[in-house]
Amino acid sequence: MAIMRSIMRSRSQRVVQEEEVVVFDDGLRQSCWANMPHELLREVLIRIEASEATWPPRKSVVACAGVCRSWRQITKDIVKTPELSSKITFPISVKQPGPKEHLLQCFIKRDRSTQTYHLFLSLSTLADEGKFLLAARKCRRSTCTDYIISLDADDISRGSNTYVGKLRSNFLGTKFTIYDGQPPHAGAKITKSRSTRLVNLKQVSPKIPTGNYPVAHISYELNVLGSRGPRRMHCVMDSIPVSAIETGGVAPTQTEFSFNNVDMFPSFPFFRSKSNRVENPPSGPLGDQKDGMLVLKNKAPRWHEQLQCWCLNFHGRVTIASVKNFQLVASPENGPSGPEHDKIILQFGKVGKDLFTMDYRYPISAFQAFAICLSSFDTKIACE
Repeated sequence: MAIMRSIMRSRSQRVVQEEEVVVFDDGLRQSCWANMPHELLREVLIRIEASEATWPPRKSVVACAGVCRSWRQITKDIVKTPELSSKITFPISVKQPGPKEHLLQCFIKRDRSTQTYHLFLSLSTLADEGKFLLAARKCRRSTCTDYIISLDADDISRGSNTYVGKLRSNFLGTKFTIYDGQPPHAGAKITKSRSTRLVNLKQVSPKIPTGNYPVAHISYELNVLGSRGPRRMHCVMDSIPVSAIETGGVAPTQTEFSFNNVDMFPSFPFFRSKSNRVENPPSGPLGDQKDGMLVLKNKAPRWHEQLQCWCLNFHGRVTIASVKNFQLVASPENGPSGPEHDKIILQFGKVGKDLFTMDYRYPISAFQAFAICLSSFDTKIACE
């Protein structure tokens, strides 16, 4: 027995030593900073998080999460989701619902030569560069058009570890489907297609398939009479229950990127996780819920007699008239109309030749809002 205990003790020591090596290999070095008392460390990180409220100084909060494991965990506990803080801090924030109280202001830059679109968080004015959030590239096919969405402006492809989802249109450009690269909520169903990709291509085995999870369907009303006027759009949010816009309602919130994308942020091990948790998931698949899915529709504009055009109040955020401009509100299709149906959830409009504003709020995320706006860029001969 004594010999067995000695063998087990030596094995456990080797395991501990191996774990310590892993700690150093993954970049989270346990230096002297890790020995700070947790009460003091938490107080320091709280002050840093509170003082660096906007970008670019807010990158200090992200840097704190990469110091060591203890700093990472406390930073994760301190930093709140955009719904609560109105701040976008980590990349996963683009998959989380926006703030409830106001619209989060962003803008989109279009590059016609490369058919790419870049989403930025507005810092102060549109003249500033802004904080980069997402990028998309248009891919024309024989029967449809795909918009590949990525976290990396220089690597926009389905085979990239920074791939987060896509937007796909039908042949006429009147119907679109938004696909998320990972489950948006518990019980989400995967859609199998030829575009199902393999990530972590550097690995020999296993290669983990990443599917397409439909999170929204967008349709544009056909203009069969050829009448002039704004487009009419209709969005069914497959992953958001209609109860989310009511008092006390909850929208699914992703908290971490899936294990498939572990190499997404090699310089920031904070984002590495084997977990695929989803906070506040619906009680079951949305298709089985009694209250159904959230439906968004474009707010009807009014005809301005003096200007002889259709008008919407964008409160100064849109300066150029365009058929692409729109405001989305919750549709009362699932029940009686209330004050929650008057709130603008997403607005998009033109302010320059290739510059557009995009403002969104709870319960949709920046990723979902960006994909909806991309559908407006697509040519729609049958709708205009």
